[in-house]
Amino acid sequence: MITDATSAATTTSAAAAMKKATGMNKDDFLKLFVTQLQNQDPLNPQDGTQFISQLAQLTQVEQAYNTNTNLQSLLSQGSNAGTLAAVSLIGKQVEAPGSQVELTPGSGAAINYNLGRNAEAVTVSVLDANGKVVKTITGGTQSSGNNSVTWDGTDNSGAPLTPGAYSFSVSAKDASGTAISTTGLVRGKVNGVDMSGSTPVLSVGALKLNLTDVTSVTEGV
Repeated sequence: MITDATSAATTTSAAAAMKKATGMNKDDFLKLFVTQLQNQDPLNPQDGTQFISQLAQLTQVEQAYNTNTNLQSLLSQGSNAGTLAAVSLIGKQVEAPGSQVELTPGSGAAINYNLGRNAEAVTVSVLDANGKVVKTITGGTQSSGNNSVTWDGTDNSGAPLTPGAYSFSVSAKDASGTAISTTGLVRGKVNGVDMSGSTPVLSVGALKLNLTDVTSVTEGV
């Protein structure tokens, strides 16, 4: 059975790791023990108590290696599951907290965010790669929850900006001028996955998202 084969492979791997680290495993010790018993002086037999105690200690060490090997196997399985999950998202629309927005050639961009409460005034600042504010967009009354503003792709002087990845910040206030909590959102279709690091990274156009940051997934359109 598959389970039995996996268990046997795990035990073999643990025994090999133990032998590499200590010079012997339980089987080696048993062979040594039997050989010594076979060659002992019958008139002066060895005391087996010490051997049994050492064998018990060696068994405990081997069990510790088995535990470590099983944990490594579980971690590997978890990593493989994460990789499969990331690949399955290609072509689908995802959403994650973030402050990135992509400007594509010949079109504007929607800047998405979440408001903690109803807002009387909202200001969205678009920043370039150097952290310089290149566009300021002001909005009126907006309800709590998910909202968005449209960026036409120009700077504050009306000149078109170079397509690519930009960042943004959102400031919102209520009728009394009190600041409201805001959370930027990244939305888009996944077109690639980078699995070179410890966590798969999704490519959403020119933007990058960690798989663990994704909060919702919908079918691509």
